[in-house]
Amino acid sequence: MAFPENVLARGEQVERSIHPHWLTVLVPGFVGLLLLAGGIAVAAVTPDDTTGNRIQWVVVGLLVLIAIPFVLVPFLRWRTTHYVITSHRVMVRKGILTKVGKDITLSKITDVSFEQSLLDRIINAGSLRIESAGDSPDETLDNIPNSNDVQQLINRLIDEDDTRRRQVANGRAAAGRPGYVVREARPAPDESEELDGVDPGDD
Repeated sequence: MAFPENVLARGEQVERSIHPHWLTVLVPGFVGLLLLAGGIAVAAVTPDDTTGNRIQWVVVGLLVLIAIPFVLVPFLRWRTTHYVITSHRVMVRKGILTKVGKDITLSKITDVSFEQSLLDRIINAGSLRIESAGDSPDETLDNIPNSNDVQQLINRLIDEDDTRRRQVANGRAAAGRPGYVVREARPAPDESEELDGVDPGDD
């Protein structure tokens, strides 16, 4: 499921769109393979008659019931979790049926830190903690691939956003200053105009 770019403001650019690290669905994938292998084994050992077919259908139903919470839901949760970093904000979108979203503008971010366990260091992942000004709670982005690089990217975008806001504020302040008038440059007077009305005979 791709991130809907129609939510972006004019001039806003996506710098990076991230799902949690794919290894977060490694265990559910392994469970799915075990369930599939179990279903094949049951089909192979049960007799091909009415009783055997009934047993096979019961086993398939049980395997499906197990696979939904332990395989399908984790995969959909991973697939529908988006961490989107743009030139204006950090967006978080989560949820399979019920969607949850949060936007943190770059100007309100006060600190970005990351944490890596030993396993995170091995797979080059980590968790980012974004602290923001105001009453909103801090946001933690879990299982981010290349978390160190993402942290540096957010810090760079914060600096660029701050510089851009200062330039806009300085331009508005200059435009609103009393007596501030943009004057057009006047052409230099022509020599013929300077000599106009002067008697050539006068020394």
